[in-house]
Amino acid sequence: MRWSNLSAPHDGDSLLDRAAPAAPPLPLALPGATVRTFDTPGFAGMTFYEIQAKSLINRVPGKSRVPFEWTINPYRGCSHACSYCLAGDTPILMADGTTRPLAELQPGDTIMGTMGAGACRRYVPTTVLDHWTTRKPAFRVTLADGTRLVASGDHRFLTDRGWRHVSPAEPHQPALAVGDLMFGVGHFAEPPKETPEYQAGFLCGLIRGDAALSGPAGGAPTRGGPTGGGRAGREGDAWVRADGYLQDLPLHEALRWPEQPTPGWFRGFLAGAFGSIGRAERLAVTFTCGDQLFLSRVTDALTRLGLPSRAPITTRPGAAGTVEIDRDLWAALRFRHLTGVDGARLDASGVGVRSSRGLAVADIEDLGLTLPLYDITTGTSDFIADGVVSHNCFARHTHTYLDLDAGHDFDTKVIVKVNAAEVIRRELAAPRWSGAPIAMGTNVDVYQRAEGRYRLMPEILAALRDYANPFSILTKGTLILRDLDLLKQAAEVTRVGLAVSVGFVDETTWRSVESGTPSPRRRLEVVRRLTDAGFPVSVLMAPILPGLTDTDESIDETVAAIAAAGAAGVTPIPLHLRPGAREWYAAWLTRTHPTLAPRYRELYGDGSYLPDAYQAEIGARVRMAARRHGLHRPDPVQARDLGPAPGATPKPDQLTLL
Repeated sequence: MRWSNLSAPHDGDSLLDRAAPAAPPLPLALPGATVRTFDTPGFAGMTFYEIQAKSLINRVPGKSRVPFEWTINPYRGCSHACSYCLAGDTPILMADGTTRPLAELQPGDTIMGTMGAGACRRYVPTTVLDHWTTRKPAFRVTLADGTRLVASGDHRFLTDRGWRHVSPAEPHQPALAVGDLMFGVGHFAEPPKETPEYQAGFLCGLIRGDAALSGPAGGAPTRGGPTGGGRAGREGDAWVRADGYLQDLPLHEALRWPEQPTPGWFRGFLAGAFGSIGRAERLAVTFTCGDQLFLSRVTDALTRLGLPSRAPITTRPGAAGTVEIDRDLWAALRFRHLTGVDGARLDASGVGVRSSRGLAVADIEDLGLTLPLYDITTGTSDFIADGVVSHNCFARHTHTYLDLDAGHDFDTKVIVKVNAAEVIRRELAAPRWSGAPIAMGTNVDVYQRAEGRYRLMPEILAALRDYANPFSILTKGTLILRDLDLLKQAAEVTRVGLAVSVGFVDETTWRSVESGTPSPRRRLEVVRRLTDAGFPVSVLMAPILPGLTDTDESIDETVAAIAAAGAAGVTPIPLHLRPGAREWYAAWLTRTHPTLAPRYRELYGDGSYLPDAYQAEIGARVRMAARRHGLHRPDPVQARDLGPAPGATPKPDQLTLL
């Protein structure tokens, strides 16, 4: 159902006095919502839409495969996930080797990303899917080569220790540290300014290079001026630039070799020389002609600009020689950026991603400022920011029916039913309400971080207690322990089912797939605390990831940890991929585990669910592990189905990955 059917005009104050009002445009599906932001680091960059809901208890659509009929979702969207952002002037590497400021990128632009696992990554072109801006506390990261990156504390960079947050808000998130080695090519060179020195060097390199290629060595052009009717190259971009420069600079001055060339002259000279005798192919940049004096000038200019090259080699006097820049991505990019050449498109696809001591983190400084920052979504979930590999937000489509965008809105725009307490009591008291079991935490986690602010669950639990209405809660969060007393009180008068989702205990996999949630070990501690309080807690082993966490070793380790935490039972749920989650997971999988992509295509095809035979096999292996570790089998889907119909064998659902 659409949220426009659930919202009502706002006629009261917000539940929170500390919320600072904001005024972005309201989504069309949320008329009358009150829009809030918070100044605390944990919610920086997030927007909360407070609505007055008409209903809270919702019937699950009949076509759904979940084993319950009624649910409560006081939130829409989830603050478990992080958002990442950089300063708008950060240069981003485009697929053709040029750069563009992050603030100026647009959806549809083709930029350079990476694919692979850990440090074994390769550069690939990728598409910008979404682009947005926010305001966040800013940090400056300085590298040994002088690179300076202004980013939010949430932003992640690829290092020799994996993805690291600049200054994470959550203690369990891996933090960047001085000495970490980033991956990439290092600081991008500033583009040249078209000063008179640059223009003179450009004309000298272009015209003398053309003469070296087609006329007497070192002489003036023999086939007319720079735009004459000679070879077709004279009608290219370089000659068009030359026409413009000659309007301000006499030709005889341009052809003069300066006694003390400036760096700007050398930049222009190389750009002009490339326009006449240069060639680029993938990472190779070469200059070829028969004039050894001119080639020596090219070599000297490259050396002056810090670009290593191979000296020209000839087999006989008068034969053509070639000067070639070192074939690596750093040199290829630096040549293009320093000179501003035309027509030197770069093809770095498949080139390996490397690191160097120059990319070591030298300093991380809190600027003490809240600045406008920008982020993008790409097909590879990363991009190259001023020469280093940078993580970005991922696109999901679970918010599209709210008329919110399909990018980061799920993580940063949370809809909150602030009148949940009064609505739940009204609906529970209605004569038509049957007192059926209600499931919570089945769409988004009711104990996400935003609940620490809004505190909607205590009133909801109190109402369910007062009306003795059975309910269940499924969570990945630890905040449920805050309401332990209310849960105990409710359990004295009605059936209360509690479940915690723990799909695996491997920390590396958790950081990669579920980094915005509490760690598996912290969730297992929640199981222990709830068990000690007298609740039979079920653990949903969800999701089990084919090829990653479905091995016998992973299953046994996870089930052993669940048993040690005192769980009453374990229910395995292999991964299924709804639209939205499917796109995000596919991008993550091909980026981090590309060899598994064919297997997933075979298993899932065009659907969301794994084959029944595979699910049955996983279920059998988990049951065997449970017997080994002394876990008795729970009631069917105990955590979310408090009153199954006789003979029903519902297929369990799962929490979203995030």
